[in-house]
Amino acid sequence: MGGGLVMRVRTFAVLLALPLFGAAIAPPPVSEADEATTAETAISNPGRFDPLVDALFEDEGVGETRAVLVVENGRLVAERYAPGYTADMRYISWSMAKSITGILIGFLVEDGRLDLDAPAPIPEWQGEGDPRAAITLRHLLQMRSGLEHTEVNDPIWDSDTNRMLFTSGTDDMAGYAIGQPLEATPGEMYEYSSATTVILSRIIADTLTDSDDPGERAAAYRRFAQARLLGPARTPSVYFEFDAQGTQVGGSLIHATARDWARLGEVMRTGNAVDGTPIISPEWREFMLTPAPNNPEYGGQIWLNRAGGAYDRPTLFPGSGPETVFSFVGHLGQYVVVSPDQRLTVVRLGNTPDADRRAVVDRLGRFFAAG
Repeated sequence: MGGGLVMRVRTFAVLLALPLFGAAIAPPPVSEADEATTAETAISNPGRFDPLVDALFEDEGVGETRAVLVVENGRLVAERYAPGYTADMRYISWSMAKSITGILIGFLVEDGRLDLDAPAPIPEWQGEGDPRAAITLRHLLQMRSGLEHTEVNDPIWDSDTNRMLFTSGTDDMAGYAIGQPLEATPGEMYEYSSATTVILSRIIADTLTDSDDPGERAAAYRRFAQARLLGPARTPSVYFEFDAQGTQVGGSLIHATARDWARLGEVMRTGNAVDGTPIISPEWREFMLTPAPNNPEYGGQIWLNRAGGAYDRPTLFPGSGPETVFSFVGHLGQYVVVSPDQRLTVVRLGNTPDADRRAVVDRLGRFFAAG
């Protein structure tokens, strides 16, 4: 690892935002005093992230890193791609998609079309005596539905995620996920589940259209996402995958360039569009970034830099960087890690076996410890 040519972009005139696809990653509003301090810091050491970026490509144990971007104070300050990968390529989200689904659900809650604490609008659960009627939107967003979902299993094909995505459940992924029985009382148990997020995607489509036509359902979803998030964020590369029923595969399958992943992280950091217009309400950001009752390192479809989580190892790096750090996280080492306190967003995309991701996480933590 680490040999060969690489593509790099380093900004030296960092007072000017780099144009990305005809637009810029916009800085958040700052006071004149903050602006002067920020400018001085940025000019004094524009390459200070370079060794940390290089470590994600060159250190033993990190697997295959394909792209790393660093955005500081709204400006792209470091960018590197492995041979064969470029700024124009789309990169798969895997479970980073969950955070985008969470943002989209938030718009419908803000519009008054969905209610966090009402029974989730799933007709299949509303039959007389069905205990799943107690599942709320909040439960789904915080992975506390109680549904019998198994994200990872041995053998690998014996898991809900793999059956849903690749075998018996592919034609109607949400139908497969919705059809599972309860294994716990709703709200009482945390269980991470890609199938749960596909249920959220179906709720979005059901709220946007009464049509059963898969093409119309997918089109309604795309129009909504474009109007409320992708257009204001200026992320033209974002590509959604849908199943045969027109349900977006919201737990796993969104594709975008590394720069657009960085933009989406910045939108979640600030709550604002590129032009500074607020698009994610402070209340919804607070909900997404508040620890779930059953797992302090998970919020509303997003990971938090907190200790005491549900797993043997933390997902992020508590103790290295602020507690306010959050991240979109995906299978095989996809990360958009954001620190609102430090005005810092780091994107790492690649292919590292999940059992080996600790090396990647530890190196990502250094960006925020150094900040």
